[in-house]
Amino acid sequence: MAAGQNPDQMTLPDHIPVFPLSGVLLLPSGHLPLNIFEPRYIAMVDDCLKGERLIGMIQPRENEAEEMQASPDLFDVGCAGRITAFEETEDGRYLITLTGISRFKITEELPLSPGGYRQVAADWGPYEKDRALESCLGLDRDRLRGLLEDYFHQNNLSCEWETIEGAVDQKLVTCLSMICPFGPNEKQALLEAGCCHTRAEMFMTMLEMAIRDGKGCCGGGCH
Repeated sequence: MAAGQNPDQMTLPDHIPVFPLSGVLLLPSGHLPLNIFEPRYIAMVDDCLKGERLIGMIQPRENEAEEMQASPDLFDVGCAGRITAFEETEDGRYLITLTGISRFKITEELPLSPGGYRQVAADWGPYEKDRALESCLGLDRDRLRGLLEDYFHQNNLSCEWETIEGAVDQKLVTCLSMICPFGPNEKQALLEAGCCHTRAEMFMTMLEMAIRDGKGCCGGGCH
């Protein structure tokens, strides 16, 4: 994708490299910082920087029988992000930021790349609307703020309410969904939600359950 090109104008490739990472969520238009240090993923970034700069973030399925496998099974749906910032450290790591472009469904896992990272054939068709960047309407701000206030009070946390109130619906839902420390299955449910309104309702339900159970949820800040 050329600099300044809109996501809905780009042609997405038939196959992409994937970075399996449990409990990490990338959503369209979201920004995900990553610290890359494993040799295979350094090779992946090197290769991506020569091309479209796309990396598919996807979660491995949690299965006790697969914990020791080098290549555990993956969820069917992930989200591709474009490298929009990167820095190479003196000790050979990459510090990169991925900006979410579109979700995808795996149709086939391909042989390992020469660099040792995993690759998949991707079906973008079910998620064409991800690239339209349409605003999410109808977010129940009063309910969301009330839940966040209860959670922050319960966990002795503070919040920059001006930042939350000033964020547009879609950006706010994306940010909160990405930073909340829910489990992998909950993260996957948020990823696969049909639209950001559905995702917002799902997030608030999860938040209600976390408050009821006295569990942590929604750590970090919204940037």
